[in-house]
Amino acid sequence: MSWYARPSWRLAGQLAADLFVLGWALLWWGVGRMVDDAVSALAAPAREGGAAARSMEESFRAAARTAGQVPGLGGELRTPFDDAAARTAELAGALGRQAIQIEQLGTLAGVLTFLLPVALLVVLWLPRRVAFARRSAAARRFVDSAADLDLFALRAMATMPLDQLATISDDPVAAWRAGDRRVIEALADTSLRKEGLPLPRTGRRGGDRPGA
Repeated sequence: MSWYARPSWRLAGQLAADLFVLGWALLWWGVGRMVDDAVSALAAPAREGGAAARSMEESFRAAARTAGQVPGLGGELRTPFDDAAARTAELAGALGRQAIQIEQLGTLAGVLTFLLPVALLVVLWLPRRVAFARRSAAARRFVDSAADLDLFALRAMATMPLDQLATISDDPVAAWRAGDRRVIEALADTSLRKEGLPLPRTGRRGGDRPGA
């Protein structure tokens, strides 16, 4: 199976298309990273607020422990501090969850920013590349002897514009019937070039077409 044509303008086009797809993917990967970073940055205030709430919680708990050491009144004195510590702990947890959700949203936005444009281009590009490779593989199975070149010569005569046929032979059909190997190989080479295949060495010889 051949993924690329023989050295030609078609090969140049294939390479240019592949490089464009690669560059397109890298471009949108970078854009996706920037989107991820921009959205995730919105989680910074929530994380800072969560850190401040946790610090306050520790302060309240420390105050509750100190108040609890007062003889006789310790239990009553520490209750407000314990309640405040519990509320700040809930606030810290809520802010932490909010920060995680924002960062997850940033990751999702970045992934979608990368995937959508890249997938759209790949849907347009990949089937053509796979189709070329499959045609090349199918054609290669037929090119293993000089006689097989007749098939590709016939294909060229059926598909080539008349002005291009005229550059190979004034009467390509008559030349093919007469077993003119030069014309047959030129026609076959034109057809094989479209499939990315070289003219086989078995075809580079003189002689009559079998059965002629």
